[in-house]
Amino acid sequence: MEKFDAIIVGAGLAGLGCAWTLAGKGLEVLVLERGDYPGAKNLSGGRLYVNPVRELFPGLWDEVPLERFIVHEGVTVMAGERSLTLDYSGDELRAAPHQSYSVLRSRVDRWISERLEEKGVMILPKTRVDDAIRENGKIAGVIAGGDDLRADVVVACDGVVSLLAEKAGLHPPGRAEHYAVAIKEVIALDPSRINDRFNLDGNEGTARLYVGEVTGGLFGGGFLYTNKDSLSLGLVMGIQDFVRKGGAAELPALLDAFKSRPEIAPLVKGGRTLEYGAHMIPEGGYGGLVPLFGDGILVAGDAAGFALNMGFTVRGMEYAMASGHFAGKAVLKAKEAGIFDATSLSIYGKMLEESFVLKDFIRFRESPAVLSNPRFFNHYPDLIGEIMKDLYSIPAGPKERIFPTVRKHLPLGEIWAIFKDLRGIARI
Repeated sequence: MEKFDAIIVGAGLAGLGCAWTLAGKGLEVLVLERGDYPGAKNLSGGRLYVNPVRELFPGLWDEVPLERFIVHEGVTVMAGERSLTLDYSGDELRAAPHQSYSVLRSRVDRWISERLEEKGVMILPKTRVDDAIRENGKIAGVIAGGDDLRADVVVACDGVVSLLAEKAGLHPPGRAEHYAVAIKEVIALDPSRINDRFNLDGNEGTARLYVGEVTGGLFGGGFLYTNKDSLSLGLVMGIQDFVRKGGAAELPALLDAFKSRPEIAPLVKGGRTLEYGAHMIPEGGYGGLVPLFGDGILVAGDAAGFALNMGFTVRGMEYAMASGHFAGKAVLKAKEAGIFDATSLSIYGKMLEESFVLKDFIRFRESPAVLSNPRFFNHYPDLIGEIMKDLYSIPAGPKERIFPTVRKHLPLGEIWAIFKDLRGIARI
């Protein structure tokens, strides 16, 4: 029976990052992917922060088909009938090498997989992994398509609810507050229209986040990214609030309402839907991470819980790539020693601790608790909207001064509540 040095389950950015690190090192590497091709089932918001992983994958960034480099950062606070938008642009965002790009995963993942095959990595699409093979207490391979496939190490990159991590005893039962559901639409639009509507030049891009009424005042938010010839538009909503709100029937209705908002409708006008889908994402932060290694197994990407909501940015793809890279490095170390137990593979955890990955998760470990404050999604958008409405209203008679206009919306109890919420924000 053929035995591989490593079997990687899942051809998302974590699995492909692991395979990229192992390619050309003399190992027999097999990547198993359930979709028709790598990227076919990979749905993400659409933004990759390159700086943290630039040096981990030299030679990749000059060729990989990224979309637009982001030069405008926007945040819109939405109330029922009004909104406030903050837009940031700086010379550092325009300077090369660029910090972040919009991406379409179907293009990026497929391109990387083709380069890996050229490097000798075997990638099998349309292959579902049904179980893990355990021998003498160690993960020794997987069962896929009715076949037993053996390996020294299995790397689980199989998504947010990882079957392999669960089979290995590493994935505890999920808690609703540790997950979110995302729904996304890719809308085709002529590049010249995109540039005109978003005040862009050439391959410049915009990233915008939306909070408040966009999710019915519940935990979550909306996003919009400009691609070369399309827009990525979608919503992310916490599972706990999502179920409480009304379940599966409610999210598409929220997306339709989002698209029809006056802040969004002119931006997508004349566009044609290319892609529509939904999936789960990790939302638990540091407290939602699963054990990262065991006897014969490593866990990376969404399967490990590597997605982080920092409030001002939501990140995941670079954590997936980096965790895949360090998983590959751990496999190489274990191969060198000829030992593939949990003790040998624990170097993976040490590498992550020394990298930006776990340093970020530890530094922002309070984010999920702080950002779950419902006032951020229902009360403050309405409060901000009412203040801005009064500030910009011009009556028939004399205009009230600025301070009394604002102060009438901020009684003592409100000021005290804001102070307590600011103390919470100070934790992140």
